Amino acid sequence: MAEELALLVADVFEAAGALRRAGEALAGAEGQTQARWQLMSVVSEESLPVARAARRLGVARQGVQRIANELVRDGLAEFRDNPDHRTSSMLALTPSGRRALEAITARAEVAHRAMGEGIAQADLATLRALLRRLTEQTDQWAEAEAEAEAEAEAGTGAEAGGAKRGSRSRAATDRLPE
Repeated sequence: MAEELALLVADVFEAAGALRRAGEALAGAEGQTQARWQLMSVVSEESLPVARAARRLGVARQGVQRIANELVRDGLAEFRDNPDHRTSSMLALTPSGRRALEAITARAEVAHRAMGEGIAQADLATLRALLRRLTEQTDQWAEAEAEAEAEAEAGTGAEAGGAKRGSRSRAATDRLPE
């Protein structure tokens, strides 16, 4: 099982690289980058503070802030007042940003049809469900590892004083889904 999962991880990284290259080409055809496309997409439904957009993208806030500033500078987005937090403005698309996002999305739809040719929709749905499950279990494992390591470093864990960085404690193992 561990060996097969390791091979799957390698395949996912390879697929992610291929999809990232394709995304850069799609966005580039409209004068954008994939990072800008992703951020425009995240704020297309509702304006968000940069920190929340970064969390949704799973990347560092500082990088998202830089891209947000570029989008604002280029007239594709704007910062709006945040009624919940005076010092954390909301990023929203401008009409020009919406047009740019729609153009990239239209290109992506054509590309996705070509990429998915010959793959059954049911297979794609199954793959998505499995990837979401693997992501959730990986996040749970990482959280349990971090908690176990913190307990060990504090001297309260099952392996207090003897835990090595990266070793799984009994407490972490007990929290993993079966």
